[in-house]
Amino acid sequence: MAISRNDLVAALASKAGTSKADADAVLSSFSEILLDSVAKGEKVSIPGILSVERVARAARTGRNPSTGETIDIPAGFGVKVSVGSRLKAAAK
Repeated sequence: MAISRNDLVAALASKAGTSKADADAVLSSFSEILLDSVAKGEKVSIPGILSVERVARAARTGRNPSTGETIDIPAGFGVKVSVGSRLKAAAK
């Protein structure tokens, strides 16, 4: 079962003892900071929980699964999310 944004905002507000509007503003700000940091190539880390960073992908040769034709895939970027020890422990 997935937690929706509304559920997350409600849980944040309850846990922090604040209004849902304030919790939503904090979540929106966190999202913007995360997106901006990854776009700049900066690593974002929440110790014990997770880290998120932009990684470079080298150019490579692939194959079209429909036709079997060889295609060139240009270099680009991806996002790497690493799980922290506390989050791993919570999943056990």
